[in-house]
Amino acid sequence: MPAVKLADGELNYQLDGSEAAPVLVLSNSLGTDLHMWDAQIAAFTEHFCVLRYDTRGHGRSLVSPGPYSIDQLGRDVLALLDALDIERAHFCGLSMGGLIGQWLGIHAGARLGKLVLCNTAAKIAGPEVWNPRIDTVLAGGVQAMHDLRNASILRWFTPEFAAAEPTQVEPIVEMLAQTAPEGYAANCAAVRDADFRAQLGLIEAPTLVVCGSQDPVTTPTDGRFLAEHIRGAEWVEFPAAHLSNVEAGEAFSRRVLDFLRA
Repeated sequence: MPAVKLADGELNYQLDGSEAAPVLVLSNSLGTDLHMWDAQIAAFTEHFCVLRYDTRGHGRSLVSPGPYSIDQLGRDVLALLDALDIERAHFCGLSMGGLIGQWLGIHAGARLGKLVLCNTAAKIAGPEVWNPRIDTVLAGGVQAMHDLRNASILRWFTPEFAAAEPTQVEPIVEMLAQTAPEGYAANCAAVRDADFRAQLGLIEAPTLVVCGSQDPVTTPTDGRFLAEHIRGAEWVEFPAAHLSNVEAGEAFSRRVLDFLRA
């Protein structure tokens, strides 16, 4: 896959669709890679040039020393756009990717068309959640990532979906098992330290907030807070847990496309 050279390493990316079409950037959640969006590509590329990338510390992208910050991850996106000569793009991010989307909306709104914030929050948990996970992963290494893989199924998918669709669930959770422990821990710190609750009013891009009705990580209450504090934001809830793009599938893709093309 192609990569963009940053100052401290390479950022892996993939382009799908017509380069003449408007650009839609997709940003992955913590512990996954750009392939978490595979189910959306057929639908999205009918209308957009889709730019996916592996967030720093994930997939085939660089694993630089941590901790990271959402500011750093947001600047990686701007560097990617600059390297590909993309002046303006729509942006859709899920969970950690949604935090990156909020940062872009606050600090680089001129680079955005529309913004889709999926299964995310202005503040996702606190040190009491993230610090033990960071310590466990750094101490346990690869085995700790495999343990997290099994635990993540309960957070990422409803029990019904996990039981009925193992061929969709297994490739996604395996991404977590394959994530570098150092990169995962560094990104946990970025999520831990991000808090945009007081800055959401600075987002001017037309915004869609997507929630999962059974999401235990970023709840519908978190989503409603975003929608209420971002001017003019639209809000939609699917019967899903944390990875609504996978669990809601076609309905997710259709709603996001309706918003982006309106």
